[in-house]
Parts: sequence; C-alpha cells; structure tokens
Amino acid sequence: MTYRITHRTTYHYSSRVAMSHHAARLRPRDTDTQRCLEFSLSFEPQPDLLTEHTDSFGNQVACFSVQKLHNHFEVTSRSFVSLAAVLQPDPLQTPAWESVAAMFRDPVSVDLLDPCQFVFGSPLLVHEMPLRDFALPSFTKGRPVLAATADLCRRIHREFVFDPKATTISTPLNEVLEKKRGVCQDFAHLAIASLRAMGLPARYISGYLRTHPPAGKPRLQGVDASHAWASCFVPGFGWVDFDPTNNCFTSLDHITVAIGRDFSDVSPVRGIITGGGRHTVEVGVDVEPVAS
Repeated sequence: MTYRITHRTTYHYSSRVAMSHHAARLRPRDTDTQRCLEFSLSFEPQPDLLTEHTDSFGNQVACFSVQKLHNHFEVTSRSFVSLAAVLQPDPLQTPAWESVAAMFRDPVSVDLLDPCQFVFGSPLLVHEMPLRDFALPSFTKGRPVLAATADLCRRIHREFVFDPKATTISTPLNEVLEKKRGVCQDFAHLAIASLRAMGLPARYISGYLRTHPPAGKPRLQGVDASHAWASCFVPGFGWVDFDPTNNCFTSLDHITVAIGRDFSDVSPVRGIITGGGRHTVEVGVDVEPVAS
C-alpha cells in the first residue's frame, strides 16, 4: 500500500509576532514494513533559519525560526510512503507477562537495553497505583503478554468514550481515568501507563490513520487525522503496535511518524513566540491511497 500524505498546520495570531521558533516531527519513519519514499516541507512565511537533526528516539526533527514580523505561520509537510503488511505473533504463543516483567527488573541482555528505557515514568506519565489497579484485570496469572495487552486494548475501547471536548493536551491521566472520556492521545497514554505499571515496556507512536468514507460517499480532502497509538515489547519478536482507540493491532491504515515515551517526545509541531497575543491553530491532514 502506498500513500500520498499532506499535513498542514496554520497558526493565526491576534497581533503581530516578532519572532517564532518551532520544532517539527513530521517525516514518516522508515521501519521494517514502512518506507518514506519522498518528503518535503514548505512554509509561509519562509523561515530565516532551518536546521535538521535526528533525536534520541530516531525521529527526524526540523527546527525553524522566523525572525521578522508576521501575523500567521503555516508549515506543510508532503510525504510519499509505502507500507507492507505487518506480521503479528500469535498472542497466545507469547511469553507470560510476569516473565517479561522479570526480564526488565534486571536486564542482562544488550537486546533489552533499548526497550528498558520505556519501562520507567516519563514527562507526562508517572507510575500511579490507580493505573496498576486498572490494568490488573487484564494481567491475570500466567497470561501471555500479548493476550493481556489485547485485553487491555479491548477494555479501553469498551469502557471509555471518544470525546474531543473532554480533554486537552494538558489533561492529567488520572482525570481521564475518572471521566472515562478522551481522545486517541489519552487512550494511548492510558495503555502505556498501564503496561508500565505492570513492569512492562511500552512506547508512544504518533502518525496518521487513513479514514474510509461512508459507503457511496466521495472521499473528502483534509478530513483524515493525526493519530496516536501504543506499542508493547514482546521478547523474541520485538515491538508490537496496537490501537486502543479502535481496538485493533495496527494495519496498513496506520502510518508511523514518530516514536517516544509519551506525547511530549513526539509533538508534530511545537514552538515558542515573542508577541502575538491570542492565537488559533488549524490542522488539516489528507491521507490519499495511490494505485500501485
């Protein structure tokens, strides 16, 4: 499957901005099953400085600065991405979750060093007892780790309501747990924090989700979505991505952009400004399948 992706972020300011600095993580990752064949960024107005680097999680970061007066700023990424089918292990044939947790209490293999960093708390996710209590019904004694994770995914999908008005980027996870409402970012955070509370490594994935129009309706431009999901580590296999918002393992509809401990590591576009007053943000995403 091949996709052409356009992601446009536009900032409007109530008064002129003297200077702005931004960092963007918008280039889709190269993985075992995904290749970014083309990628470009365009800006309005043009930045005065533009640099690129790779962060500690392997994400490509573009940093840009506008050092002249402006009352709006727009950054548009265009990507051409090829995906192959993801092979998933049989959840019932994966190791018991307790044995996986034990590996990370005292890691002795060099192969565990990278996933080990995803066991601990992170800027937006701290270990809290309510999260372990929430996770426990899925992690019964001796249950295979991926089967337990799939059950956790099902429970989040079943027990929580998708509600874009219920939370913001800064809503703490304990409030999401109490309200049982949120968006994909919240549900990914909940799954990750629950796995870590059981001593298991889990990481945050940002990307795109291709949407399908209703039967008989045309496909609309700009209505696809930035999305977030989670990934758990299975010894002997590696990372397995799953989507608690949609109660599924990831498929050819999921395009990976960035990987981190939580949303703070992978924000698509973030920045600081001097001046500007109030501001609004508009985001449009178009994920267009391309005939092979």
